[in-house]
Amino acid sequence: MCVKPYFVRQAAELLKGSGVNVGAVIGFPHGNSATESKRYETELACRDGAVEIDMVINIGKALSGDWAYVENDIRAVCEEAHQRGAKVKVIFENDYLGSGGAGLGSQELKIKLCRLAEAAGADWIKTSTGYGFVKGPDGKYSYQGATEPDLKLMRANVSSRVQVKAAGGVRDLDGLMRVRDLGATRCGATATVAMLEEYRRRAAAEPAGKAGADQPGTIGTGGY
Repeated sequence: MCVKPYFVRQAAELLKGSGVNVGAVIGFPHGNSATESKRYETELACRDGAVEIDMVINIGKALSGDWAYVENDIRAVCEEAHQRGAKVKVIFENDYLGSGGAGLGSQELKIKLCRLAEAAGADWIKTSTGYGFVKGPDGKYSYQGATEPDLKLMRANVSSRVQVKAAGGVRDLDGLMRVRDLGATRCGATATVAMLEEYRRRAAAEPAGKAGADQPGTIGTGGY
């Protein structure tokens, strides 16, 4: 269960003994906090009971090509979390990277971030926050979240040590199974209850032994 930092302690208390772990978001949702602020947020979240940390990169620094800053920002959070026994998911916010940046095209920029995040110690790389709305020429805001091309690209550009999390736009069981098949091991979703209920409905309708073929496997879902 992924929650905002102020709620970690209470969530950990409420879920104690349930088998459900607590994660927290850091520098959320735009990644603009100072590195030391992100590190301290991580420290507090872990102290309060978070065992997974979802941090947002400094998107502006990535778009301007300040790679040392971006890597050090990620590493500070990873080191703090790891020494406290927690794991880290690094959020790129791919909707903001569609036009590329730092002299790189969109795909090259995402590949750069994949490799940089792994070098800095990331346990997961993650597509989106769920809040990466982009303003179009007509003044309206749109959002894609996790897309198939991005998930394929991200899975292909980190080693097997690093996992991939899909977030945003996965709203039903078919979507969950699709991102699993693309290599994601976590899925940020607010429709978790509906997904599980649909799985139970399908499983009950299948002949004995057949339902397992379409199981979501061990993929996890969370609030973001």
